[in-house]
Order: sequence, then C-alpha cells, then structure tokens
Amino acid sequence: MATVTPPTLQPISRHSRGTSSGRPLKLRTQILLQIVCLFLTFTVLYPIIWVVARSIDPSSLNRPTSLIPEGATLDAYRAVLTQPTTNPVSFARLALNTILLAGGVTIFALAIGVSAAYAFSRLSFRGREQLMLAVLGVLMLPAVAGIAPLFVLLNRVVIGGFNLRNSLFGVGLAMTSGALPFAIWNLKGYLDTIPKELEEAATIDGATRNQTFLRIVLPLCTPVLAVTAFLVFLGGWTEFYLSWQFLTDPNNFTLSMALYGMVGQYAAQTPWSRFTAMALVIALPVAIVYLSLQKYIVGGLTVGSVKG
Repeated sequence: MATVTPPTLQPISRHSRGTSSGRPLKLRTQILLQIVCLFLTFTVLYPIIWVVARSIDPSSLNRPTSLIPEGATLDAYRAVLTQPTTNPVSFARLALNTILLAGGVTIFALAIGVSAAYAFSRLSFRGREQLMLAVLGVLMLPAVAGIAPLFVLLNRVVIGGFNLRNSLFGVGLAMTSGALPFAIWNLKGYLDTIPKELEEAATIDGATRNQTFLRIVLPLCTPVLAVTAFLVFLGGWTEFYLSWQFLTDPNNFTLSMALYGMVGQYAAQTPWSRFTAMALVIALPVAIVYLSLQKYIVGGLTVGSVKG
C-alpha cells in the first residue's frame, strides 16, 4: 500500500518578508511612505480637530484661537440641543423631521429600486434597453435641474389646506425621484453578477419567482443594499436645496436648514461655536449608520456558490 508523504513546510526567507514579490523595501522608501501616510493623516484629521476645538471655544471670535482653547466648555452643544435657531423649533423636532425624510426616502428608494433593478436584470420585455438608457440619462442630469418642474408639479396638489409642496412628504417624493435612478443603476449592476443558476436551481426545487427573489437574490444583495441605503440616507440626511426651496413652515424644517439659518450676513455675525457644534451633531448619526453597515459593505458573497 502506497503511503502519502505530507508536504514539508519551507522556511520563509528573510528576503521575502518585505513585499509580496520577495523584495524588501529600502529604508529610505519606507521612510518616504511613512511621511506620505502621516501627511495624509494630518490633512484629514486637522479640519476635524479644528472643528471640535472651535465648538468648545468660549470666545466669540470668527477665527480660531488655538487647537486647545482655554476655558473649553460645552455650552455651544447645550444651546444647539435646546434651541438651535431663533425659530420656535426645538432640536428634537428638527431631528425627527430629518430622520423621517432621510429614512422614508431610503426605504422607498430601496424597495422600488431593487424591484426595478431585478426586472431589468432578469426579465426580457419590450423597451428594456430604452428604459435603461432613460434611467442613465436622468442619472446624468444635475440635481438642481429638477427643482423648477418639481416645484410647479407638487404645488398644484392642494387638498383642503394641505399643500403637497410645502410638506415633508412632498420633499420626500421629490428626493425619491432623484434617488431612484442611482439606486436602480447601482443595484442592477450588482444583480447582473449573481449567477442565474442559483435561481434556476430554486425553481427546479419548486420555488416561485417571488420566493426566489426574496429568499435567494435579496440575501445575496446585502452588500449592495447596504451601500445604496447608506448613500441614499446620507443624501437625505444632508439634503438642503429642495427643502429650502419647498418648505416655508418652520415646523417642517430640517437640521441642514437650521444649520444654514445660523449663518449671518457677515462672518463676524455667525456664532461659530454653535455653528461647528451643530455641524458635529449633524454628522454624528451618519457616522453611526456607516459603522453599523460597515460589515455588510463587502463583495464576493456569491463567489464559489456555483461549481463548474
């Protein structure tokens, strides 16, 4: 009976520890790369540190005193969390409006976008190519190009005392129309990479098309759904120009509108401590959403799913 000799492990040569090609980096090259990395880190972190320092600086100057201000205080954060602007709208109301707007746009854009993307990726119907070109054409248009027609269209919908244009729901509809082309195009590109053999195997096992879509395709789309959801939510959370043009009732204002309302006519009239504190408070939820979805922003989940 023949015996199988296990492979022997070869020792790693000291010449193959530097790079994947086996050639170590020279000392001056390593130093140069470290300097470049430190410079990039400084250019990224310095503005953030400056904004944080400015938010806790008690002085009213329109220029920074130092990165570590004397007499640092959190009064600016207390002020913006209580009453950000002179309008009689609390921070809680502004945050709720922004969450409803960004969350609603994200849910509707994903629900409609993934359904349309699946139809474009898997179904054959008349006008399929022309519709995809139309989606691409709308995606290439600048966002501000749709303000005027959307304003006129939504302003015509008046039911009793309710004006669709002057409401969060109307702004959400306008934002959804702008987010859908991106969601459809982005999701469709990922769906094309999912092997059709997976769906065919599920069909042979007796699954309907809806079951195949919900139980096979959607779980494999988790990475692109997370990326699309994050980008759409980010756009809704920081959206300003539609809200500023459409909304007139302060009770419907968003956080971005409140932040813009802090800007004075001149630089000296802007409360920079409160302004930077408000900017950091607005940026914090986006960072939390990104960190919560970070583990899903990966690719290649379908690699190896089909043999042969």
